[in-house]
Amino acid sequence: MAANELSTKLKSSSRAILKRTHVPETVQEDDDNPMKSILKKNKKPKLDSSVEEHSKAQQEPTQKSGSRIASQVTVVSDQKLTDSSSKVEKSPNQQKNKPISDNRQSDVIQPKRNEDPSDVAKSGISPDKAVGSEKSRKEVKKEITATEKSGKSDKKSEKKEKEKVKKGKGTESKSSADKKQSPIKSTSKKTTVKIEEEDEEIAAVQDPKVDRSRICPYLDTINRSVLDFDFEKLCSVSLSHINVYACLVCGKYFQGRGKMSHAYTHSVLESHHVYLNLQTQKFYCLPDNYQIIDSSLEDIIYVLNPTFTPEQIQQMDNNSKLSIAYDKTTYLPGIVGLNNIKANDYCNVVLQALSHVTPLRDYFLQESNYSVIKRPPGDQMCLLTQRFGELLRKLWNPRNFKAHVSPHEMLQAVVLCSKKKLQITKQGDAIDFLSWFLNAGHGALNGTRKLSSSIINKTFRGIMKVYTRKVLPVELSDEEKAKLMEQEEYKVRMDEMPWLYLTCDLPPPPLYPDEMRENIIPQIPFSVLLSKFNGVNEKEYKTYKDSTMKRFEITQLPPYIIVYIKRFAKNYFITEKNPTIVNFPIKNVDFGDLLAPEIRVKHKCTTYDLMANIVHDGQPGPGKGSYRVHVLHKGTGKWYEMQDLHVIDILPQMIPLSESYIQIFELRRDIPNPTYGKSPEENVTMES
Repeated sequence: MAANELSTKLKSSSRAILKRTHVPETVQEDDDNPMKSILKKNKKPKLDSSVEEHSKAQQEPTQKSGSRIASQVTVVSDQKLTDSSSKVEKSPNQQKNKPISDNRQSDVIQPKRNEDPSDVAKSGISPDKAVGSEKSRKEVKKEITATEKSGKSDKKSEKKEKEKVKKGKGTESKSSADKKQSPIKSTSKKTTVKIEEEDEEIAAVQDPKVDRSRICPYLDTINRSVLDFDFEKLCSVSLSHINVYACLVCGKYFQGRGKMSHAYTHSVLESHHVYLNLQTQKFYCLPDNYQIIDSSLEDIIYVLNPTFTPEQIQQMDNNSKLSIAYDKTTYLPGIVGLNNIKANDYCNVVLQALSHVTPLRDYFLQESNYSVIKRPPGDQMCLLTQRFGELLRKLWNPRNFKAHVSPHEMLQAVVLCSKKKLQITKQGDAIDFLSWFLNAGHGALNGTRKLSSSIINKTFRGIMKVYTRKVLPVELSDEEKAKLMEQEEYKVRMDEMPWLYLTCDLPPPPLYPDEMRENIIPQIPFSVLLSKFNGVNEKEYKTYKDSTMKRFEITQLPPYIIVYIKRFAKNYFITEKNPTIVNFPIKNVDFGDLLAPEIRVKHKCTTYDLMANIVHDGQPGPGKGSYRVHVLHKGTGKWYEMQDLHVIDILPQMIPLSESYIQIFELRRDIPNPTYGKSPEENVTMES
């Protein structure tokens, strides 16, 4: 009996100890309980049976005798659980901190030292149930370690989620258990994901067209060696001059920029992407259709439309520097060959000579001088001045891509404005083109009969008096001649008329060879030719009716004098050429000797220098001869011979040996007229 009593006492004491180690009513089915969320997250087997049995076992004894111990245990456990839950809410991202482990340890209440074993014995918990609680504690510890591992991988999962959001493949990486466990943390992640998605949407809306315009990847495809803006701005397919673009890869012209345009089609078929609007001077990339903005393209715009400042224009005659073209050839600005399209050499030499006339060049180099001139509606003469200005700017451009210029647009304007009287497919006379161009240019600039009405009048226009009388018939008697002289028809008539060039007549060449049976080329001094305009010598002009005698007296000398040496004589059958050589000086030609004394005293300077000489070589007739020009470059002081695209330097001694056709003399203002401002009587005494 004693042994049985001892065994029952030991059993009751062990039950009391196990009762104290058990957590009564601490695991409540609460949504705020973190242990419950951990269990739901990992889906481990719940400790429902053990917890329920212990709770039931706790409720029954507490109702009878253990109410004091159970109340103490529940109060302590509730406080610890609330503390742990508050810590979880405050720091959801710190899952592996010590407060979490303390919270988990708080689920198991340690027995107090001063408690009575008899009170513990009243709990009535079996040892089997205590063993079950010990198993549940081990499983809880496993869950705690699992959550710690999951907390370590939270940062890695966050990084992965951000990368997935950037790639547009973001998915929810966490389970519903995590969302329930830390609702504050999940909402913060959702808000960050939404913000990142909004940033991605904003970046996608901002299509960087402006950035693309400044970093175009096709700029290296531009081929500057094939660019030629000298030809007429027409589409190579539709032949339209409206909205024309130049392909900077192949150099061809195309119309439009839309999807149905020729430029768009060319860009797709040939993969040529960079284009220039020839009117607005803007660059575009096709078929992407965005504007290109790059400072490296300014040289192309300058070649298309060269511009000059007043300071640059003033220094042109002093510039002796060579320019380097894109193909590494050197040239002097102004000494540039003109392309002979077919038979336009007679136009090229005149344009080359006029391009070195300083007042004319300076005027047309600045487009603002003639762009404001108003013409009647439908008038096409304004094209002549515009094209001539463009040609001069290209000839004097120091940054050309090539060392020659094509006068295609200029000649197209000449054909149009002359109503096809002057052609580029058939060789004409240089003096005809010069005379028409000066008069047409004067009219296009709204010039009048006043000398200061246009730049052409100011440069080339002079004034002379022409005395005309009718020749009396030879078969009449003296009395009859005297009666006729009293008639108004046979009296001397004086007309004052302006002139643009002086026509000099050559003496007829010899018909037969000399004694040695050789044809000697005759020569004549230049002063003999100019004596026609001294106001004393008369020249007979015959017609089919009668003949008249004329003498010419120059009353005003212009700054530039054009002398035309008449070499061609036309009759009913053929055109003959006079090969007479004119011996003319290159410098210090005094045209004051042609003036009357009372007129000469009115001129400050009368000395001229030769600055251009046009020569005709070969037989007369269209297509049988050729033209070349000698031009003085003032910057270097050298003479150059230009024939179409061929440019060479020449000695000044060789110039008078050529068959001169047209000459241009420039007034020297550094040599004064010694008779200026003096009376004619004083000049006579000085000469005597």
